Amino acid sequence: MIRKIDITDAALAEEVLHIQIPSYRVEAELIDFYEIPPLKDTVDTLRNCGETFYGYYINNELCGAIAIMIENNIIDIHRLIIHPNHFRKGIAKQLLQHIESVGVSGSVIVVSTGSKNAPAVNLYKQSGYVETGVIEVEERLSLTSFQKILN
Repeated sequence: MIRKIDITDAALAEEVLHIQIPSYRVEAELIDFYEIPPLKDTVDTLRNCGETFYGYYINNELCGAIAIMIENNIIDIHRLIIHPNHFRKGIAKQLLQHIESVGVSGSVIVVSTGSKNAPAVNLYKQSGYVETGVIEVEERLSLTSFQKILN
């Protein structure tokens, strides 16, 4: 079940952090870059991030989450996190579909991920997102951007 998370609630922010850190540790290993900003988040930084969070729950256990910011018909996915114990269960795809269902026709969804994060790159491509560019952040790290226009 997917439901909105009040990220300003300290207990809920802590729940999110408990899936965010292991999720981003896996990404750090995949892309061989360990300075990913979300790995440095705290309960307080999450509570003050200004993002809208939706969580995927199984038996009241938070297993995954997606966070967005919306501005001028652009839905910017800031994080899509799944606890490693729940990888390959279709949770990320369901969270993406949820965000698409709350958007209005003509909205553009944008997202970026580490270029070497093959599971995320494949997820976005299989979900109909189109690659819009690659930015080299530093010698060892590049980010691939995607977008999808909602019908």
